[in-house]
Amino acid sequence: MIYWELFISFCWVGVFCVGGGYASVPLIQHQVIELHHWLTMPEFLDIFAISQMTPGPIGINAATFVGTKVAGIGGAITATVGFVLPSFIIMIILAKLLARYGDLGAIRGILNGLRPAVIGLIASAGVMFFTLAIWNTQKIPTNLASTDLAGLLVLAAAFIAVRKKIFGVIQTLIAAWLLNLLLSFIIK
Repeated sequence: MIYWELFISFCWVGVFCVGGGYASVPLIQHQVIELHHWLTMPEFLDIFAISQMTPGPIGINAATFVGTKVAGIGGAITATVGFVLPSFIIMIILAKLLARYGDLGAIRGILNGLRPAVIGLIASAGVMFFTLAIWNTQKIPTNLASTDLAGLLVLAAAFIAVRKKIFGVIQTLIAAWLLNLLLSFIIK
C-alpha cells in the first residue's frame, strides 16, 4: 500500500512539476508533509539540502530520499519512478507535437504563459526556505526578535558568494557550514 501511495504521490508531482527541481518544492511539500505526513518540515528541509548537494536533478534526488525515508530501497525506487515517468511520457508527446506544430503562435503562447507560473513556484519555495532558515517557521513572525542572526549572516554570505561567483555551489555549502559553525560559538 505504501508503495502505491508513494508512486501516485510522486506521479502527481511529476505531472504538475513544470519548470524544474525548485518548482517541485511546493508540490513535494504538499504531498509528503501536508497530505501524507511522511516527513516533518525540518526533515523536508534536510532532504532538499542533501538533494541539492548530491549529483543529479534536485526533484529526482528528493523523490529518492523521501522514498528511502518512508519505505527503504523499494520506496526509493517507487518514488523515483513515479516522479520521472510522467515527465518521460509528457516529453515524448511534446517533442512529437513541437516537431510537427512548433511554429504555431498558439504553441509559443502557451509555453510563454508557463514562465510566470514557474517563477511563482520557485519564489514560493524560496520564501518558504528563507523563513524556515531565519525564523524556523513557515511564516514571517510578528516578533522579529526570534531572528536567527547566525542564519541570516550565513544566508547573506552564501547569497553574495553565489551571485558574485566567488565560490561554486559545493564550496559555498562547505563555507556556509563552516561559517555557521563559527558563528554558533560567537552568537548565542
